[in-house]
Amino acid sequence: MRFWGYSRPDGRVGIRNHVLVMATCACSSDAARIVSSKVPGTVSFNNQNGCGQTMNDLAITLDVLSGFAANPNIYGTLIISLGCELAEYEVVEKHIAAKTNKPLCKIAIQEEGGTVKTIEKAVRIAEQLVREAALCQREECDISELILGTECGGSDPTSGLSANPVVGNLSDRLIDLGGTSILSETTEFVGAEHILAKRGRTEEIKEHILEIVTRYEKHLANVGEDLRSGQPSPGNKAGGITTLEEKSLGCIHKSGHKIIEAIYDYAKIVDKRGLVIMDTPGYDVASVTGMVAGGSQIVVFTTGRGTPVGNPIAPVIKITGNKRTFETMFDNMDYDTSGSISGEKTVEQLGEELLEMVIDIANGKQTKAEILGMNEIAISRLCNYC
Repeated sequence: MRFWGYSRPDGRVGIRNHVLVMATCACSSDAARIVSSKVPGTVSFNNQNGCGQTMNDLAITLDVLSGFAANPNIYGTLIISLGCELAEYEVVEKHIAAKTNKPLCKIAIQEEGGTVKTIEKAVRIAEQLVREAALCQREECDISELILGTECGGSDPTSGLSANPVVGNLSDRLIDLGGTSILSETTEFVGAEHILAKRGRTEEIKEHILEIVTRYEKHLANVGEDLRSGQPSPGNKAGGITTLEEKSLGCIHKSGHKIIEAIYDYAKIVDKRGLVIMDTPGYDVASVTGMVAGGSQIVVFTTGRGTPVGNPIAPVIKITGNKRTFETMFDNMDYDTSGSISGEKTVEQLGEELLEMVIDIANGKQTKAEILGMNEIAISRLCNYC
């Protein structure tokens, strides 16, 4: 199976051709936002981080920033720095260069003499990058080049009964075609981690699955918290989910039935084919951020109650098994799987349809989140890791 994508000089394939205007800290985020608003063809995001980070948190931030620039949906990146932050442009540039050889430019507000001069110069640089990007042409690529991120948020019972099994079927289909699927949200393995562990390719992977779940619970215990005090979330409970274990059993359906080939730390580059796990928090926006930084070009996001969440770099397909949610939040929802509950369609039929939608979106069709301009990101931090 094939799709039309953009071949990058680092050997990967994108489904979008964005220029990224990337702030290295909160102090330069508004400048990056203004530049992006003036230059069609660019994307940006609000970076809330800055100097108030531990070294371990800084390492996570650098993984995300460099991973975003390396994501194959990005043609090239313009870094906008304040000039004195922990993640100043020279540090970020070094991390990006270790992951990709795509076009990269940089500018610092303090060196340019203020925000106005920075924006004027950055707009010219961004416009030049967009002109270069416009010369890239889509070419036929094998579907095995796709890395699919799988996510859920605002879940209700229809997520575990319908939407997540359909995504699991999609995941299996993509892997059979040589592609990659990422299962995320470690905190939502709790109570079902033993089921996932049985599917590990090696004993080491099996033990690692159990270890990342235990580590989360210990981390919370060390600060006097209990994972179950916040999970299931109030929205999950209102939707009808009663326990964390019930939520987890529904969540892991997104992984389908394949063997788990590898486990990646948050925002690390995914370099193996097949089904993999990324150790992300249960916070959906931060989890999507980690997978996109890891190289996912497209994300499927299941939700029973509905959510508008998107991402500036990768299209996010919003899927619900709740027919009422699909109707009432039609502006946000892309695909309705409720037919598997009503008996109108099987999970297999819906999985095949969803694969066709993924190909259409890889070929350029926009998701609802893209049309609305939803570009939320959140970078996970060790101090609030779940």
